[in-house]
Amino acid sequence: MIEQIRSLPHQAGIYQYLDGAGRILYIGKAKNLSKRVKSYFNLTPQLSPKITLSLRIQKMLSEAVGLHYIIVENEHDALILENSLIKQLKPKYNILLRDDKTYPYLYVDMEEPYPRFELTRKIIKGKGIRYFGPFSIGARDILDSLYELLKLVQKKSCLKGKKGCLFYQMEQCLAPCEFQVPRETYLPMVAQGIEWIQNKRRLIRELETKMEFYSESLRFEEALVLRDRIERINKSELTSQIDLASTENYDLFAIAVNETRGCILRLFIRDGKVASTTHDFLPVTPYFSLDEAYERTLVGFYGNEKPPIIAPILTAHSFESSDWVHEHLSTLFGKKAILEVPQRGGKKELIDLALTNAHELLRAPQPTNESLLSGLKELFELDTSPIRIEVFDNSHHGGDATVGAMIVYENGRFDKKSYRSYHLHERDEYGQMSEMLRRRIEGFATNPPPDLWVLDGGATLRALAVDLLSSHGLYLDVIAISKEKIDGASHRAKGSARDILHSGENTLRLESSDKRLQFIQMLRDEAHRSAITFHKKTKIKIDQSSKLLAINGITLPKIHKLIDYFGTFEGIAKSDFSTLCELIGKKDAESLRNHYRETASK
Repeated sequence: MIEQIRSLPHQAGIYQYLDGAGRILYIGKAKNLSKRVKSYFNLTPQLSPKITLSLRIQKMLSEAVGLHYIIVENEHDALILENSLIKQLKPKYNILLRDDKTYPYLYVDMEEPYPRFELTRKIIKGKGIRYFGPFSIGARDILDSLYELLKLVQKKSCLKGKKGCLFYQMEQCLAPCEFQVPRETYLPMVAQGIEWIQNKRRLIRELETKMEFYSESLRFEEALVLRDRIERINKSELTSQIDLASTENYDLFAIAVNETRGCILRLFIRDGKVASTTHDFLPVTPYFSLDEAYERTLVGFYGNEKPPIIAPILTAHSFESSDWVHEHLSTLFGKKAILEVPQRGGKKELIDLALTNAHELLRAPQPTNESLLSGLKELFELDTSPIRIEVFDNSHHGGDATVGAMIVYENGRFDKKSYRSYHLHERDEYGQMSEMLRRRIEGFATNPPPDLWVLDGGATLRALAVDLLSSHGLYLDVIAISKEKIDGASHRAKGSARDILHSGENTLRLESSDKRLQFIQMLRDEAHRSAITFHKKTKIKIDQSSKLLAINGITLPKIHKLIDYFGTFEGIAKSDFSTLCELIGKKDAESLRNHYRETASK
């Protein structure tokens, strides 16, 4: 490796340290690759890590046997590429945070004759636009509350009509579409809405009054809806007695850590008041770096789109790559970003408030689910307690309608929006799992890997997954679960099945009452349910399409041949005529082409 280090160019780029198995240990960035990488080592009398480095970096370098690098145009590109590769490749010594959601804003266009409040995640063109937020939770609840409490124009389409609609009859709108409503009469309601957004305590009092009215009127279901809405709006706000005596905006980030986990707290100050707050937990491993945690947090939060409100950024701690992040954000914002660590005054009080709350969140008892995940980490000797888990299973019937399913478990619940289904072509279970996992790995560029994979299968399929990841230079914890076999048959007695867990070289047989086993079984069963459901839908579709093709004289063996080649009937419909001729002959290819032409014209 010493020759690689000596020959590094004096250009901006990213560098990757690799271990003996070719797995990436760490990804870093540099304005000058040669200077940065050489700063890690003593080159004489022999290559060795500098003793001034942190123990984390010294341990990483002790495992490194190879070095790769990529040259880029400038430091900004290096930061973006580093962030992207860390998410995709999940190196052992880097910190990987799940991508921050794009938090919504409320906005109103004051140039409209009758302004309305809307939600947005992007900048809206217009000189009269006013933004409020971002909101980590409760934005939709606030919006719904405004339209229930104020007689605003309820829908964009309302003004296109010529007559008052149901909203007018329900006394929820003044119906300016039909009646001459002076703008001066309408605008005070908009001002009231803005006041409630900026002071959610007053909005909540209004909602509580309405909830009591529903309750007294025995309209309990409506009262429960408002109760839940009030609770969500409450969660978005961190109460503070701090008065900045100004109308300034700030985006504040504070990270607190203990021995096992950290808390990232984001605080948004708008017009001198706490507008909303959000927090996430992250695992603290022996490889944890507070510097990198701040970098990943800021780059992940702002992403690659200019936010509707650009505010000075305050962090609770200084961090090594702040210059890089500052330059990146300045480019993103289209103007010089403000990034500072307050030392005194009102801004320092806000930092202290954020850190106090972050430490309190860490001190709170871990939810049962979090304790369970910590138990999995110890049992399977995982790198971290898994926050996001992906589970895979496949399904078919006699080799027909072969499909796969990936389900996702994150933050204590099944994330059904992240579920994926796959049409598979391979004939055996090994090939089907290989096909599905390969396709998932190829998607890491846009959908980063999780903390843990769980496979429905035995040690062979687990070894397959590890080999596939390794061949792509990836490291990811993988476990598998297989049925206990009694007299050569899988034992499926519900509640007493002692499924076998496979992790590394270990085969674990836990008692059926073990919560950790039950948790993995729950994940496996959900993946199985998802795969079976998708299989049934696919089978019905295949049967229906097969009957239609058979009517056109295409034999069942030829239909199977086409499905094996194209994967789906949609693929057959879009295929070129010459390929069809090669597969089933010119006569049947013409019948097939005519069939799809007739279907498309209907």
